[in-house]
Amino acid sequence: MEQAIDGPLPGVEEAFYEDPTFWVLISFTFFIVGLVFLKLPAMIARVLDERSEGIASQVDEARKLREEAQTLLASYERQQRDAIGEAQEILDHAKVEAERATADAKVALEETIARREAMAQDKITRAEAAAVKEVRDVAVEVAVAAARILVAENLHAEQADALVDKSIAELGQHLN
Repeated sequence: MEQAIDGPLPGVEEAFYEDPTFWVLISFTFFIVGLVFLKLPAMIARVLDERSEGIASQVDEARKLREEAQTLLASYERQQRDAIGEAQEILDHAKVEAERATADAKVALEETIARREAMAQDKITRAEAAAVKEVRDVAVEVAVAAARILVAENLHAEQADALVDKSIAELGQHLN
């Protein structure tokens, strides 16, 4: 059986470019040359600075937007409070106006009732006066009719002449 051999074969020399250490040295040399001659750190720093400035600019913009949003929020909250206060004032004013209108309507109703009551009382008083007058007129007519009947039945010609003379004499006194 064959055994695995580690490392270079015995008796065979390895070329320098086959050694990994050589390639690490070449890579490290290119890296150092790139750093020194190509100013790679400055380029990396510039790129990082530009990125940092971009991030700072975005942070500033975000802060400004946040401040604007807070200002707008405060403004809207103030407008909302003002609107609520104004709505409450309108509601209070409407309640006061409704109460005043109710009171005015009540007073007007009471005045109308009192006026109609007075008119009804006036009408009743006039109706009573008319009824009393009518009753008196009827009573006078009845009394006159009764007096005529009594006078016609009981009065003699001599008494009638004396009564007419007396009435004529009194008529002169009543006309003056």
